[in-house]
Parts: sequence; structure tokens; C-alpha cells
Amino acid sequence: MPHPVNTGAMPVWLRYERWSRARIPPALRAWLLDAGSLTDRLKKHCDGCFEVRVLAEGWQRPRLDEARALGMPAGRVGWVRQVQLLCDGTPWVFARTVVPASTLTGAQRRLARLGNRPLGAFLFADPGLQRGAVELACIRSGQAMFRAASQGLKRKPAAIWGRRSVFRSGGKPLLVAELFLPAIEGAS
Repeated sequence: MPHPVNTGAMPVWLRYERWSRARIPPALRAWLLDAGSLTDRLKKHCDGCFEVRVLAEGWQRPRLDEARALGMPAGRVGWVRQVQLLCDGTPWVFARTVVPASTLTGAQRRLARLGNRPLGAFLFADPGLQRGAVELACIRSGQAMFRAASQGLKRKPAAIWGRRSVFRSGGKPLLVAELFLPAIEGAS
């Protein structure tokens, strides 16, 4: 199997089954492939010192790969939220959520008003929540997503591994990408 490496502007996201197990860093494998709530798992590791830091949120055009994953026509805007998930004040995860405007109706309107509350608490409280296939990517220095994820880090890694999935809440889609920062590598 070819090694999916991209030095272009956008990460190459592939279903996790398409990655050779040897390519996925052992320290991150359990994090990348966990099907449960990342928020809940982080809270257990942080002994109550978990927080969400909102970096940016608002209406903007999703990247082309994000629009495609959501089935959005190119050029449409969506609600985009970028946050860091912190444990004991240290960023462990960078998360980017893209919500099509058509999703922000009914109970899902709250997705645009989360503030510093975790998205996972909203999603995993939905008994009808559906999660699409998990895709993984190795995001490298020079890519826009790397720059966003590594902002403010004292130590910039050569690459950041992430996962993303399309979730359906109330049957309506949103895309969640979670990039695992260097500080998380010591936790299991």
C-alpha cells in the first residue's frame, strides 16, 4: 500500500482501514481509533482540569475537502468552530467543526452557541447520534491545518495526526476533525 503523505495545502484523509497499522504512531493509536466520546476520555485523564478554549468561530467557507465530506455545494458557507481541548492548562487536542447552515435548525441550533462548552457533551447526549466512517490524516508542517493546530504550542512537532468523522445529529450532518497534539502522547 502506498504511504499517504501530502505536502500540499490540504491533508489527505483516508478511512482508517486504508492505513498500514505500522504507520499509525503507537502512542496515538488508541486515541485515533476510540469510538467513544473524546470529551469524556479527556476529562478522565485531566482529573477535573479539562477546559475548552475557543480559538475562532463563525460563518465561513469550509475547505473543499470538508465541503465534499458533508455533501455541501462548493462556495456555501457553514458554521466553523476551532478550539483547543486543554488538560491542566496544556493543549492536548485541536478540533475543527464544520456545520452546514441547513443543520442549524431545531435542537441543532445550539451548535452555533456552544461557547466554551465541549461539543462532545452535546453530541453524545443525542440518543440518535450516528457517526460516519473514521478517517485519519498525518498533517505536516506547511499545511494550513497544521498552522492552525500548532498555534501557541511551545514545541512544534514535525507532523500532527488527526481523525475526522461526519456525525449526524437529528439526521443532520456536521464534520468533526480532532488533531492530537504532542502533550497527549504520554497519556493512554
